[in-house]
Amino acid sequence: MKNCAVNSYDMVHFGHANSLRQAKALGDYLVVGVHTDEEITKHKGPPVFTQQERYKMVRGIKWVDEVIEGAPYVTTLDTLDKYDCDFCVHGDDITMTAEGVDTYHMVKSAGRYKEVQRTEGVSTTDLVGRMLLLTRNHFKQGQYEYSVEKEHSTTMGQDSSARSPWTGCSQFLPTTQKIIQFSDGKAPKIGDRVVYVAGAFDLFHVGHLDFLEKAREQGDYLIVGLHTDPIVNIYKGSNFPIMNLHERVLSVLACKYVSEVVIGAPYKVSESLMSHFKVDIVIHGKTSVMKDVDGSDPYEIPKRLGKFKAVDSGNEMTTEKIVDRIIRNRMEFQERNRLKEKKEIELIKSLKLKGLTV
Repeated sequence: MKNCAVNSYDMVHFGHANSLRQAKALGDYLVVGVHTDEEITKHKGPPVFTQQERYKMVRGIKWVDEVIEGAPYVTTLDTLDKYDCDFCVHGDDITMTAEGVDTYHMVKSAGRYKEVQRTEGVSTTDLVGRMLLLTRNHFKQGQYEYSVEKEHSTTMGQDSSARSPWTGCSQFLPTTQKIIQFSDGKAPKIGDRVVYVAGAFDLFHVGHLDFLEKAREQGDYLIVGLHTDPIVNIYKGSNFPIMNLHERVLSVLACKYVSEVVIGAPYKVSESLMSHFKVDIVIHGKTSVMKDVDGSDPYEIPKRLGKFKAVDSGNEMTTEKIVDRIIRNRMEFQERNRLKEKKEIELIKSLKLKGLTV
């Protein structure tokens, strides 16, 4: 059975990946339609990533078999038939055109629509909000680790009680089940060359994707070490990381080049870590590396063992550049979020008047 998922896929995050994971489980072959920049700008406001970046990011998700570039904003039966899709899949939130029309009304009427559960606690709107607010609320520690700050709720979707149930995000609660669902659960085979990379991998983007592809080419089994939020904040500063550790873990696990992740990996690559995971080669990109707290090179051990290699991804995209895009276009993105929330709230009122639940 062949199914189709259609969306903007702006700032591809683990929420998008989770919906595609669920969509793939409903069939055998998953076709994903991605809208153009022009269509997204018309109906939702300016996208953060370009269409070429979004096409590449969606192709990098492990559950995706095929990508349709420039898919129409309103999914039609002709689109499904053209790509031999039996039905269309979307999350249980609602997307609308600029005129307030449900973008899936045609396939719903024809009985060729299936729904999957939206991932709570993340949306492009929320991530944009984190960047604009420049707070550190998303990586609090201890008893406050997963709480969501309620100030500024009139500006961005961080207080679910003050927003629509789709744009206003509730807290993200990580579970072992979520991680298991994203993981391949496969150990390296005998004779596999094991590659290890480490970093923040914040706001997973095309630069990360190209780097991980290059790293995977160095071996057969790629392990990614994810640094903790406090460590990332030390070498990145400001309000980085934008996504907390558990969010970053799921984002990286969704990448088709990644075999396994180390949650909260040490900043310094130790001999014991390399021995434990049977690492053959440690890869780092061309970006500069901050010294460890004792002033040493965090890669000195793999270098001494002759198991280190610097790899150029050929992509200059960074998390900082994404944040800069948001900051430079602050007013446009704030207006985009405001209009999106307004349309959703109006729809909720309309549904309630008709006696329907959200």
